[in-house]
Amino acid sequence: MKRIIFIATAALMMLATASSASAHRKCDGDWKQKMLSEKIAYLTVELGITPEEAQQFWPVYNEINKERDEAMHQVFKSYKALEEGIKAGKTGKDAEKLLEDYLKALDDQREIDSNASDRYLKVLSADKVAKLYIGEEKFRRQHIRRLHGGENKPGPKN
Repeated sequence: MKRIIFIATAALMMLATASSASAHRKCDGDWKQKMLSEKIAYLTVELGITPEEAQQFWPVYNEINKERDEAMHQVFKSYKALEEGIKAGKTGKDAEKLLEDYLKALDDQREIDSNASDRYLKVLSADKVAKLYIGEEKFRRQHIRRLHGGENKPGPKN
């Protein structure tokens, strides 16, 4: 389970990085909203959720994604501070504090991912939660391919 959570975290980090690169290239202000809309449509089909399930699931999913975004921001921020501190020659207690901040941010991010499946299981069946993780990974891979000039059509593939 921890491996799945770690992979999901890495996938989300890659998706965020890939999304950011795409945004810089396109200079498109609404790229994030467009991608979110595509992801919602994609996952809705992949999971096969009913309208009743959707009413309960999407608010939970959106809340978890907001928490993930905030945690990822903290990881990037603390990493940058650590990197800059080391480049500036900080050692001893200063370096230790920067390292602790970075590791705490990583732990906080993992904690969100660890608790996510429990929260999803309160509104979806286990097989649909499993399909969620698979669908998120498929969506991430699809967008990476699109960034590299491969596949251009969004949507689930079997």
